Amino acid sequence: MKKTMSVIILIIFRDLFAQGNLIHIPDDYSTIQNGIEAADDGDTVLVDSGTYIENINFKGKNIVVASHYCLNNDLKSIQSTIIDGSNPSHPDTASVVLCISGEDTTTVLQGFTITGGRGTKWPDAHIGGFYREGGGILMEAASPVIKNNLIINNEAINKTGVKSAGGGAIRCDGGEPRIINNIIMSNTGLYGAGIVLNYTGAIIKNNVISHNTGGQDYGGSGIWMYQNGPAPKIIENNTIVENASTGSGSYGGRAGGILVWSTSVTIRNSIVWGNTQSQGAQIEPIGGTVNCSYCNVEGGWSGEGNMDKNPVFADTDYYLTDISPCIDAGDPNSMYNDPEDHLKPGVAKFPSKGNMINDMGAYGGPGTLLLDNMTTSSIDEKNILQSVPQRYCLKQNYPNPFNSSTIISYSIPILDLVNLKVYDILGREIQILVSEVQKAGEYNINFNTIKPSSSIYYYKLQVGSGFVVTKKMLFLK
Repeated sequence: MKKTMSVIILIIFRDLFAQGNLIHIPDDYSTIQNGIEAADDGDTVLVDSGTYIENINFKGKNIVVASHYCLNNDLKSIQSTIIDGSNPSHPDTASVVLCISGEDTTTVLQGFTITGGRGTKWPDAHIGGFYREGGGILMEAASPVIKNNLIINNEAINKTGVKSAGGGAIRCDGGEPRIINNIIMSNTGLYGAGIVLNYTGAIIKNNVISHNTGGQDYGGSGIWMYQNGPAPKIIENNTIVENASTGSGSYGGRAGGILVWSTSVTIRNSIVWGNTQSQGAQIEPIGGTVNCSYCNVEGGWSGEGNMDKNPVFADTDYYLTDISPCIDAGDPNSMYNDPEDHLKPGVAKFPSKGNMINDMGAYGGPGTLLLDNMTTSSIDEKNILQSVPQRYCLKQNYPNPFNSSTIISYSIPILDLVNLKVYDILGREIQILVSEVQKAGEYNINFNTIKPSSSIYYYKLQVGSGFVVTKKMLFLK
């Protein structure tokens, strides 16, 4: 039976990729890297569900490395196929994935949870000096396709022996990578906590980029970009929300959403909302050019079709409610249309809504896909669930906005020291909700504003010395 299934899968891959061999992990090789080493251009490395404690390097091979998501389109395959880069062979080469040898668009990384990376000490070929970059993925002069991944809890913050550290989730320099249909969440970096685009072109479409934090050195916690590359930078149908940039000085703490520094970018059909920064705006050009159209930008942005309206998200996966002003509000050109529901001609196929005119955000446009339950799930009524969580998670408080009290929920996968604190808009500690060692589980904590001191609060969860995430909540009198 196993042999028969392998033949069936091989036929499917033959149809999908038209050439190359199929290498199974762990049946053929015990590690993903060993599979890559054995592969030739055009091959596919198919990875079974499981946690792979390794740091992989494509080594210039134009191959596909994929989980079973590429066959079944089941989001559970993404969540259960994990590349954990937290135990590198050398601390200065601690990116989870390296594409640093001229890989092109036939190089594909698809369908993984990419986590635990801490970045690689890397020379800047343009201005000199070393930087620690690419916690999750480091790219240099490469143009791979990065799609359908959950890139979470990576960091680039260690300044030992380097000038700075950035690109907590992804760092690109040169080339024209395609970053498509990913969730890029809860990564940290001293600049570009989500994505760094340095002297590079890029196509970034249909991603949820959220809850990335940092920006202390050079800002830009959602996306940070500097200087033009060999191709344009295009940011289309992304949801860039609730990222936070903190810091001071000339550049620190700027642009919680997108920082555009001495380069040009086209942003269309996107939502940039709820990002916070110490100074400046959610989108900020520093000697750069922003061509922004048909976007919903908090605080407003000049350009055709732009708006400044609450997107009215349905949940923490950032789907749009039926009353969202972002439905059918994107570029009306038919080339940007949402997919059609074939059972309802002229109506958009879920997760898009309304008619077929482009919906702003990650769930609109021709390339949209389901990403539900890939971020956080709804709050359970029980205080501590008996099932053991598979990952760290801090959920959005509920209700939000709130009056007098709200519930903060989080989960931890192992026994560890937990600190949950609330701060006011000035960064002053207001209340310690939790400070103790807790068992693995899911927890609901009540925050009660007996004497409210501001309208905006921040709550920060720190577990052990590794996991830290901060979120914003709004108090309404």
